[in-house]
Amino acid sequence: MKPTASTRRMTFAALGLALAACAFANPPLPAAAEGIVIRDSRGRDVALGPTERVVSIGGAITEILYALGFANRIVGVDTSSLYPPQALKDKPNVGYMRALSAEGVLGLNPQVIFAMEGSGPREALEVLEAAKIPLVSFPETFTEQGLIDKIKLVAHAMDADGRGACLAAAVSRDLTELKTLRDSIKRPVRVMFVMSIVNGRAMIAGQNTAANEIIKLAGGVNAVDGFDGYKTVNDEAIVAAKPDVVLSMQRQRDPLDAATIFANPSFALTPAATTKSFVAMDGLYLLGFGPRTAAAARDLAVSLYPELADKAARWKPATLSVDCHQ
Repeated sequence: MKPTASTRRMTFAALGLALAACAFANPPLPAAAEGIVIRDSRGRDVALGPTERVVSIGGAITEILYALGFANRIVGVDTSSLYPPQALKDKPNVGYMRALSAEGVLGLNPQVIFAMEGSGPREALEVLEAAKIPLVSFPETFTEQGLIDKIKLVAHAMDADGRGACLAAAVSRDLTELKTLRDSIKRPVRVMFVMSIVNGRAMIAGQNTAANEIIKLAGGVNAVDGFDGYKTVNDEAIVAAKPDVVLSMQRQRDPLDAATIFANPSFALTPAATTKSFVAMDGLYLLGFGPRTAAAARDLAVSLYPELADKAARWKPATLSVDCHQ
């Protein structure tokens, strides 16, 4: 007989308690952030203890921890933690952030778990919470201020407000430089972000998405404004949106390229097809909203507006050279 949802939750909870008992058999390392309370994305106040053993779930969180100088405290990451490259290569992998292995996380004996909002599944989070290990869910807000706030919150959770202020200041300088670059754009182009094409139907980014915000940061206009989130749309909607440029993520599996996009009958009728204007960028770099976001927006802006190349080349992003480890 197929187990019910309540049976699965009870099984997960029992597993969490058993694994927690194993975790408590090993005494924690000296505290680094005791007494700190974080109000997380779930509206919960999470009291932190030692932070010498951190499991980082979410590429942006991992990138921030590395930028703050805490690589040595990370004992595990998820599969979206692709930058810096050594993160996924050197650290144990606990699975994709939306398909976590609770056993894998707890088996690393973490003292704290940092997870990007939207991590799961719910049953895995219930196991982790049953283990009484502090779990901080960081809000995912795709705005300039949301990025700054995320950096400061991660730093505060690590009792490193000074390092957080340093990194946030570098990001702010880059965002200011980006605005200067963006202000020289005379005619914004219409950009359509394509997440995937399945059976000839395209999944497109609407408003209130990372794709929408990075397009804006790069000085473009999202060609789609009739819905929020990501949605599979019909051919007529793509033609009516009249994108000047199609934007997508680079990927190893099921890659999208210009030939694939413009062979699709709906995209073949858009202005983008006339000029074969297609841009693909690394997904975490483009959509992660981590410390490199301003640099990613700069690179996208140059792809959208080649005339900005010389001006952009004179700007060296502060976040690529700043040392906030002290």
